[in-house]
Amino acid sequence: MADMVKQILARPIQLADQVTKAADEASSFKQECLELKSKTEKLAGLLRQAARASSDLYERPTRRIIDDTEQVLDKALSLVFKCRANGFMKRVLTIIPAAAFRKTYSQLENSIGDVSWLLRVSASVDDRDDEYLGLPPIAANEPILCLIWEQIAILYTGSLDDRSDAAASLVSLARDNDRYGKLIIEEGGVGPLLKLVKEGKPEGQENAARAIGLLGRDPESVEHLIHAGVCTVFPKILKEGPMKVQAVTAWAVSELAANYPKCQDLFAQHNMIRLLVSHLAFETIQEHSKYAIASNKATSIHAVIMASSNNSNVNNVKNVVDDDHRNPIPHPTGKHMPNQMHNVVTNTMAMNGTVKAPQKPSNNHARSNSQGNAKQFHQVYHQQLQQNGSISGVNMKGREAEDIATKAYMKAMAARALWHLAKGNSTICRSITESRALLCFAVLLEKGNGEVQFNSAMALMEITAVAEQDTDLRRSAFRPNSHACKLVVDQLFKVIEKADSELLIPCIKAIGNLARTFRATETAMISPLVKLLDEREAGVSNEAAIALTKFACTDNFLHLDHSKSIISAGGAKHLIQLVYFGEQFVQHSALVLLCYIALHVPDSEELAQAEVLTVLEWASKQSNMTQDETVEKILPEAKTRLELYQSRGSRGFH
Repeated sequence: MADMVKQILARPIQLADQVTKAADEASSFKQECLELKSKTEKLAGLLRQAARASSDLYERPTRRIIDDTEQVLDKALSLVFKCRANGFMKRVLTIIPAAAFRKTYSQLENSIGDVSWLLRVSASVDDRDDEYLGLPPIAANEPILCLIWEQIAILYTGSLDDRSDAAASLVSLARDNDRYGKLIIEEGGVGPLLKLVKEGKPEGQENAARAIGLLGRDPESVEHLIHAGVCTVFPKILKEGPMKVQAVTAWAVSELAANYPKCQDLFAQHNMIRLLVSHLAFETIQEHSKYAIASNKATSIHAVIMASSNNSNVNNVKNVVDDDHRNPIPHPTGKHMPNQMHNVVTNTMAMNGTVKAPQKPSNNHARSNSQGNAKQFHQVYHQQLQQNGSISGVNMKGREAEDIATKAYMKAMAARALWHLAKGNSTICRSITESRALLCFAVLLEKGNGEVQFNSAMALMEITAVAEQDTDLRRSAFRPNSHACKLVVDQLFKVIEKADSELLIPCIKAIGNLARTFRATETAMISPLVKLLDEREAGVSNEAAIALTKFACTDNFLHLDHSKSIISAGGAKHLIQLVYFGEQFVQHSALVLLCYIALHVPDSEELAQAEVLTVLEWASKQSNMTQDETVEKILPEAKTRLELYQSRGSRGFH
């Protein structure tokens, strides 16, 4: 950069020398030219000082200031040349207003002020002695630009503590105004911020990561951050950084992914999913069996534990990697209570050669042998963890000592990042569901609180939304006999049944997305969703109607069974109320569901008694309801089916 700055400075220095020489040769306005020469010499001295310090100059303000200075010197040279006119007639005909000199003096003074400020702002903080830098004339019309330049200059030249403070200042600016964030990017702030994330003290790393997250507010800005190397810096922090910094980094990832979904795959290519899931799993469930590494000589103790908890056949321990697929457990109401710690201990000792295969102990030695084996088990277990460092690839050293609030925030931000990375991305959703992330989300929905619960619910909503459209993902990740799927559905069911938290809407959506995975006998979810149709909050009623529609629509193979369950749960009367009196968007959702039910169960006595046909006839005359393509398609057919069956069967109802 130093050579580039020297090139920028070369022309204005040459111009300043030309102005000085021409001023000495002036034949008119000599006094004015001498004044102009004095100011130009002062400016030339500052420019030469800048050239000597070119390696320390901050490029962005240097370009702006030197470009303006060059224009001023061009005008000054043109003015001085006019004063060199020879001959009486030329001097008479050369008219130079006095205001021209005053304007040039002022412009030279401004350039002197700008270059002086540039030298001060580019100096190290120690050399300034806490000097107030003031506002350079060039930034008079945009004072915030000067502040941004000053803080970025500190990021380049300051100590780690000064750079941390500068990053905190940029956080405040970026948070206050989107345009300020754009200016920070344009003025070269991303590079030194990323460098601070890599090299700074924890507080500085945290400030820099937060600033980067705030800067990525639109696709163009996120693209700039990606080109600057954010996809390589952030994974390294999530693997090795302090937990507070990791939490802010995870938040920044979520911001970038939310504002520019095209970066999802780039983050995934740099191992981001594995790192985030590892943070989610820490002290939530036992470490990821998917990421356990078993050597040829000794199987990981962790793998043995996971095998014993997921598979009753301990002979298959060596094959355990993400063993959910082998555990046929029906959802949503089945129970699974493994209690195989004795098998874990004995098989672990046998596989690692620390004890012989278990034999029936004598009565005199049973207790002592059991205690000895348990002690050996814990020794081997902790030794294995120390040898592996971290099974999941994340540095676990010191993480247990973090305070509870930091751990909770870390999990919340990891869940938030996974939520935004998973949105609309089948590949990432498959990677997430093949890990133990679904188990983590289930546990956090049950035992977490606040933001971690909400982010977990949102992540499940996005993953199930992708699974709804991706048949392969749905069949692999949400099979009815999957232990993880069963636990997730259980927790979604509890939230919906409780119906009194901010988790309600994402959980309703998640269950609706999974509608095709439920068997005909699994009707427990229908009743609480039907009850939500009578919810006072319109948004909840609307989402409940949409979710039930996914159960009852023709695309669902079990639509007939589910439609009957909705009717049995009293859904018809609630839907009629919503069609008549609900808000417009709720009316539409309720009408679509009512049409599907009438289409599939037209001979229902409950529908006849509720006079659903009358409701559909009324709806068909409402222009605001019939403009939708789905309604336009199924409403006439539903009416026709009801007219056929209910007109024929109505005599039997009286």
